[in-house]
Amino acid sequence: METSNLPTSHNQENGGISHHIIRIPEEDQEWLASVEKKIQEMPKLLSKSAGGSSCCIFRVPQSLVEINKKAYQPHIVSIGPYHHGKEHLKMIQEHKWRFLGAVLARTQKHGVGLTDMFKAIASMEKRIRECYSETIEYSSHDFIEMMVLDGCFVIELFCIVGRLVQTDLDDPIFNMSWLLYFLMRDFLRLENQIPFFVLQTLFELSILASRRENIPSLTELTLGFFDYVVQRPTEVLDRYNNVNGKHLLDLFRLTFIPPSQEVPRKISPFLQLIQSAKKLHLAGIQFKPRETGTFLDIKFSHGILEIPPLTIDDFTSSFLLNCVAFEQCYSHCSKHITTYITFMSCLINAPIDAGFLSDNGIIENYFGTDTEVAKFFNNIGKDIAFDIQRSYLAKLFEDVNEYYRNNWHVRWAGFKYTYFNTPWSFMSALAALILLILTIIQAFFAVYGYAHPPNNGH
Repeated sequence: METSNLPTSHNQENGGISHHIIRIPEEDQEWLASVEKKIQEMPKLLSKSAGGSSCCIFRVPQSLVEINKKAYQPHIVSIGPYHHGKEHLKMIQEHKWRFLGAVLARTQKHGVGLTDMFKAIASMEKRIRECYSETIEYSSHDFIEMMVLDGCFVIELFCIVGRLVQTDLDDPIFNMSWLLYFLMRDFLRLENQIPFFVLQTLFELSILASRRENIPSLTELTLGFFDYVVQRPTEVLDRYNNVNGKHLLDLFRLTFIPPSQEVPRKISPFLQLIQSAKKLHLAGIQFKPRETGTFLDIKFSHGILEIPPLTIDDFTSSFLLNCVAFEQCYSHCSKHITTYITFMSCLINAPIDAGFLSDNGIIENYFGTDTEVAKFFNNIGKDIAFDIQRSYLAKLFEDVNEYYRNNWHVRWAGFKYTYFNTPWSFMSALAALILLILTIIQAFFAVYGYAHPPNNGH
C-alpha cells in the first residue's frame, strides 16, 4: 500500500472518520523545498554562537549607529574582516605589506618565516572565527592571510612607537602626525578588531623569537602606544601590565575600570536616576574634581560629589561610544562605561549643566560648545540597556537621591544661594541683618524704658 507524507484532512460522517489527502500541486514542490532549506540554514548576520563568551567582536546595533554614524566606521585602516577591502581604506592597506616585509626581514634571521606564522594562525582558525558575531565568508587562505597581515601591522606599529625596532625617520605614517592619530582611533572601534590572542601569538613569533632581554609585554606596548593621546600616571599603567582583554578596545577599556568596585547588597528596589548638575547644586550638593587614575572612580560623601576630570574630544567621544556598544553586545563583561555614561547623561541635561561642570573643573571641553557636549551625552545615553540595581554606582545613586530629597538641605542651600551667592547679595544680607539687630535693640530699650521709668527721687 502506498503511503504519503502529505497533510490530510479529517471529516466525521455517520460516526466514522474519512481521510482526504490534500495534494500540493507540482509547481509548488520547489517552494516547499526552498522553505525546508531556509529552516536548515544557520543564521549568518548574527551567528548562533554570538551569545557565547568566545564571541566578542560585533556589528554595532543599528539603533546606536543612527545616533552617531561616524563613531563606529574606520576612517583610515581596516583591522579584521568587517571593513576589509573598502575603497577609502586602501592607502594604509598598501603599507601593511611593507610592514609585514619589515617584520619578516627580522624574524627570518631567527628561523621564523611567513610559513610559521600562517601555520600558527591556521591552527586556531576555528577559534578566531567564533570571535565574530557574523559568519565570515572568506576562505581559509584569505582569512589566515588577513589575520597575519593585520596583526603584524598592529604589532609593528606598537614596536616602533615603543622603540623596540627602528624605522625610517621619513616614514609617512610617523612623519605625518595626523595619520598616527587616526590609526589610534581606528584601533579602538568595535567593528575593527581582531582577537587579542592572535596579536599575542604573532608578537611571540615576531619579537620574542629574538630572545632579547627586558622586552616589554604586548599589553605594556599597547598602553604605551595609546599613551600619546591619553596620558596617565605610570603607576596606573603598571597596574594593568598583565591584563589581557578580548581585543584592543576591551584591553584599553579594562585599564580604566577601578579595582574592587563591588555592588553593595542592600540597595533600594525603588532606586532612581539622579537629577541634573544644576538642580543638585541648588539642593546643596557641591561638585569637586577628584584626583585619581581613572575617570570612573566617582565618590559622594557629606554632600560633596567628587568626579574625576574628563577631557572631551574626538578621541574620547569615539572611545566611549565604542565601549558602550561593546558592553551592550557582550554580556560577559562589566558595564562600567555604560554606567558612567548614564551618570553623566543625568548630570548634563542641558548646556547650562555642561558649562557648570566645566567651570568646576570636571569637564575639559575640546569638543565644541556646551550645547554640543550636552547633545553628545544626551544622544549616547539613548537606546541603551542599563540595570541601575547592578551598576557599580548604585549606592552613589541612592545616596545622592537621599541627600537631594532632604528638605533641610534644600532650604539651607536655597538660603545660601539667595543671600551668599555673590559679594553684593552677601553685603545686602549683612546690611539687612545689622539693620534688623539695631531695630530690635531700639525696640528693646523703648519697651524697657516704658516698663521701668527712671526714678526722679519721688
